[in-house]
Amino acid sequence: MTQEQYILAAQPNNLQRSGCAPVYPVGIYGWRKRCLYFFVLLLLVIMIVNLALTIWILKVMNFTVDGMGNLRVNKDGIRLEGISQFLLPLYVKEIRSRKDSPLILHSDRNVTVNARNDLGQLTGQLTVGPESVEAQCQRFEVKTNDGGKVLFSADEEEISIGAEKLRVTGTEGAVFGHSIETPHIRAEPFQDLKLESPTRTLTMEAPKGVEISADAGDFKATCRKQMQLVSTEGEIFLNANTIRLGNLPLGTSTTSLGSAVPKQTVYELCVCPNGKLYLSPAGTGSTCHSTSNVCLWS
Repeated sequence: MTQEQYILAAQPNNLQRSGCAPVYPVGIYGWRKRCLYFFVLLLLVIMIVNLALTIWILKVMNFTVDGMGNLRVNKDGIRLEGISQFLLPLYVKEIRSRKDSPLILHSDRNVTVNARNDLGQLTGQLTVGPESVEAQCQRFEVKTNDGGKVLFSADEEEISIGAEKLRVTGTEGAVFGHSIETPHIRAEPFQDLKLESPTRTLTMEAPKGVEISADAGDFKATCRKQMQLVSTEGEIFLNANTIRLGNLPLGTSTTSLGSAVPKQTVYELCVCPNGKLYLSPAGTGSTCHSTSNVCLWS
């Protein structure tokens, strides 16, 4: 053995063999391990908080198998109890209240109910506003409780009132711009009935007759110019205990002008050819011819 081989054999062999693989420790250690535990704990806390919030919301909103809070879902539809607020339009087929409580619709501005056809076109609208109530439809009807009789109906051609009595309680009465048709006009008990046309003509027509009756009072007809009573085929019949014609002109005889006329208390009623009435002093015979000068003035 040479000296060089001896020296190499005598030194310790600290070099690893090239045929064996190095060994490394397996796992997470140090700050990585602490961060992982922290994130797992944080995720667990978030899950517990979410579960608690979900249970609290279910409790507060009163979620049940039938609905939520005052909202109940049944086979007939949706039932709301208490006060409900709708921020957007509500599309329903029918709205009704319970049998023992009223249905109240409230809005800060107005309440509008629309009805549409299959094409989405507006066919009817009811608007309740702060100043007026407006209804837009082809025909508006108000019926009785049983729905058998129409109390009020209105369309483009006419307005019909089906009630047995129409009462107007205003101090100024009722004003009609055009003609009205009714079988009976009557005032309230102990009240006066007044029919007036301030600037035009008041006409009452009926095919079988017009009856004006005042059973417990007076009947008064006043006009500014002429009042005419005309009967085309019949007669004008005045039936009363006393018929009084006031402010009739007094006819005078031409022979009595300038002479003293005694005080007259009895007069004769005379008629001019044109129908004018006048008074003539009564005598032993008719004096209408001698006092007919009144007819010349008319």
